[in-house]
Amino acid sequence: MTAQDEMRLLPWSGSGDKPCYLSTDDPDGYMSRLADKIEAVQLGTAIELLAEVSKTLDDQDTDANDLRCLSHALTGALRNVLRVAVSRGHLLAASEPG
Repeated sequence: MTAQDEMRLLPWSGSGDKPCYLSTDDPDGYMSRLADKIEAVQLGTAIELLAEVSKTLDDQDTDANDLRCLSHALTGALRNVLRVAVSRGHLLAASEPG
């Protein structure tokens, strides 16, 4: 198993929005691959939302409810992207020699 500071932050949270971690020496194991796939979906969703935001903000007829819904979706996507960034940053730091 990996050391405590080398555990992978997973792209989902547990009860009470607490972070979930994976402790494994196998980056190709089932849970590692599942986390990779979920991260890819989360990043793809963020890309799609950015495109939607651009169109929505350019539309002068967009109502406040649409903007609120989009803001909620963007908040969730940003939270996910930040979790992916933190996780990947930790993985890079753990893989650096010395």
